[in-house]
Amino acid sequence: MVGGSGLYIDAVTKGLDNFPKVDDSIRKNLNEELEKNGLESLQIKLKDLDYVSYNKIAINNPQRIIRALEICIGSGQPYSSFLNKEKVKRNFKTVSIGLTAERDIMYTRINERVDKMMEEGLLDEVQGLIEYKDLNSLNTVGYKELFQYLGKEWGLDFAVSEIKKNSRRFAKRQTTWFKKNDQISWFDYQYELKEVTDYINKKIQLDE
Repeated sequence: MVGGSGLYIDAVTKGLDNFPKVDDSIRKNLNEELEKNGLESLQIKLKDLDYVSYNKIAINNPQRIIRALEICIGSGQPYSSFLNKEKVKRNFKTVSIGLTAERDIMYTRINERVDKMMEEGLLDEVQGLIEYKDLNSLNTVGYKELFQYLGKEWGLDFAVSEIKKNSRRFAKRQTTWFKKNDQISWFDYQYELKEVTDYINKKIQLDE
């Protein structure tokens, strides 16, 4: 497995927290409240319903707040009460490899990648998804900026520059997240492949 956000990788390697299913209308109502009254109204609501989550999650991230609130409202219990419970034991072991590079190299490659994505049809892809633009799964870097362009709120050059900026910010957050994981072994991005495969083979042999 390669890539993914920190939460995505943790979900695969460690398992997911088990949340109750809640009615989709709750999220719809919360998104409407966000649009009408702003983020602060949701922050106040979360503080009242789940003070622990209010102090722990990214309080300026509307998706995180809405997710916590929909569980609080739908279950009648704090979102935080469902976290870090015993998860199903994984039937495999994980060897985690991280690659390092100087920040200016990483940022240059991100900018080049965005340009390549645009050349290969990202705008057409987003155009084809315009009717689904309000879905939470499409409120992500690369899509949300081009939806702004297609809605005639931004120019195309500005939208592309925002994709690059937000991609760099996301990469910085990813780096911070992964650096906290002491199970990751780090190699320079210009590594010799044999160096990494030898390390992985050694880890597998030690774990057998």
